[in-house]
Amino acid sequence: MLTLNCRGKFISLQKPLVMGILNITTDSFFTGSRHKTDTALLKKAEEMLKSGAAMLDIGGQSTRPGSQLLSADEEAGAAIPAVALLHRYFPEAILSIDTFYGKVAMEAVAAGASLINDISAGTLDANMLTTVASLKVPYVLMHMQGTPQTMQTRPHYENVTLEVLDFFIKKTGALKALGINDLIIDPGFGFGKTNRHNFTLLRHLQVFSMLGYPVLLGVSRKGTIYKTLGITAAEALNGTTVLNTIGTLNGACLLRVHDVKEATEVIRLYERYQNS
Repeated sequence: MLTLNCRGKFISLQKPLVMGILNITTDSFFTGSRHKTDTALLKKAEEMLKSGAAMLDIGGQSTRPGSQLLSADEEAGAAIPAVALLHRYFPEAILSIDTFYGKVAMEAVAAGASLINDISAGTLDANMLTTVASLKVPYVLMHMQGTPQTMQTRPHYENVTLEVLDFFIKKTGALKALGINDLIIDPGFGFGKTNRHNFTLLRHLQVFSMLGYPVLLGVSRKGTIYKTLGITAAEALNGTTVLNTIGTLNGACLLRVHDVKEATEVIRLYERYQNS
């Protein structure tokens, strides 16, 4: 379960790896992650790969709380040329497409992507899961309460850890029935959760490892960090490193981050700690 087949390239997640975030948007919550030109995108991708990123996650639509919804065609217009460009210049790199549209996922895989990262778990496009099954690429299954436009309007749980775990138990079973076997699970930090919910999930992250799938941790520069500390997203690197360290100790297999060098240092120190 901890090995992914990315279109013939096998990736082991027996030890933690880093996924670098590349946003092809103008309104992502962290301005430092926006790449408006091909030159800037290629420069950042090269920097991430040299710093140790195992894969790059390309997003053509912001999914921050209250973001404006783009159509599949609008998102594809931003994301697909970027995927094709990155695949041309870095043909050995594992590219992930961050989308909840089946059309965008299919076009991205045709352009060189080999992993699909879907915040909606297939709920925002009825064609997404059948598309994933037909493409036979790994799929990041994320939990979200609501939609990006509504998710932070009074999110409520009786027991957030148990409810998210129950969601994954049911959903992974349904995906296996469709023939989707290469899965990564993402508790969805900040997606329909309060800061308290996010810290509770982080504290109990090890629980999700019982499902037998690699766990993705996506807390990079998020509001849980900067709102707790009374700073901005631009100042949240140190806090991100702290939470990535806690998450790695609690079983995270994949760190999705804006800052690859610092995340790879977390993993190197974690491995030395584990082997001491």
